[in-house]
Amino acid sequence: MTTPLADKIKAIIAVHGPISVTDYFALCLADPEFGYYRTRDPFGRGGDFVTAPEVSQLFGEMIGIFLVHAWEKHLKPRRNVRLAEIGPGRGTMMADVLRVVARLAPELHEVATIHLVETSPTLREIQAKTLNGHAGNVFWHDSFDEIPPGFLLLAANEFFDAVPIRQFVKTQNGFRERLVGIDGDGELTFTAGAGSLDPALLPPGHQSAPQGAIAEVAPARAAIMQLLSDRLFDSGGTAVIIDYGHLAGGFGDTLQAVHKHQFDPPLAHPGEADLTSHVDFETLAEVAQARSISVNGMTTQGDFLLKLGLVERAGALGRGKDATEQDAIRAAVERLAGTGPNQMGELFKVLAVSSPAVTLAPFEA
Repeated sequence: MTTPLADKIKAIIAVHGPISVTDYFALCLADPEFGYYRTRDPFGRGGDFVTAPEVSQLFGEMIGIFLVHAWEKHLKPRRNVRLAEIGPGRGTMMADVLRVVARLAPELHEVATIHLVETSPTLREIQAKTLNGHAGNVFWHDSFDEIPPGFLLLAANEFFDAVPIRQFVKTQNGFRERLVGIDGDGELTFTAGAGSLDPALLPPGHQSAPQGAIAEVAPARAAIMQLLSDRLFDSGGTAVIIDYGHLAGGFGDTLQAVHKHQFDPPLAHPGEADLTSHVDFETLAEVAQARSISVNGMTTQGDFLLKLGLVERAGALGRGKDATEQDAIRAAVERLAGTGPNQMGELFKVLAVSSPAVTLAPFEA
């Protein structure tokens, strides 16, 4: 099966030759005509995947608790406070965060302006409806650097995984950039190009990696983390990043597509499937540290949520509810913090960074 974007990509390759994985990734998600995020609402049970905020309000509430805690540890600034989210989905998490902020820290709720970094017109409309109760205090931006100056409390959930990566494959002649070309049947296929990778950018052990091994680097992710670190250095604040990925770098092909809640070959349905790859949290932390930003810690999503009080909040939420609702709440806790198949607790990781340095739960020694 072909797609309109597949035809467009094939036409580009026919004229210019094979394209990088980075360019393929970017076209799949952000092509102005056929890009996945430009043309649809991918979230929820009617879309292609369900994110943690759509699983349960408990997730956004825990993020809200964490951000209130960070604001308190930063001595409760009241001037030019920016509460921001990059990649805010349907606006569900921000709505849950704001409900908690209003309850736990009404003075923060009163002074903070809300900033959403979102490029999709479709999702902006949905976010506006979700956050209708906060109309007039919500501002949308095409990029992170458009958020006005001021103290920053920022959350990014499942954002970095959708930022394009580069891939390099081990060949007889060393690592060569992995490209997307066209095979003899006229279908999209992976191939190796002539471009090599600076060995200094490779994970340890690259000399003994077998032929076919894949190394992934993400300069675009590092650049965004650099912008975020610069902002925290200049204005102060805390950012929490949640995504699926690994706490230490290594080799492996993590490029994956999801189509109608099922894994899909990455080249099968360009423009109609979500395309992501695992986030290298170690590299993000190194970027922050190089800018003198304090890394509060890195951990799994399950550990993060449980130490913030997920189970206790779930108990309060289920109190007085019927058995069906209590079962649904228990299932949501297991999905968010569990370690089994299809559960997020171990697969998803959390990184928190601050400037100036503050000690934040649940990263306290």
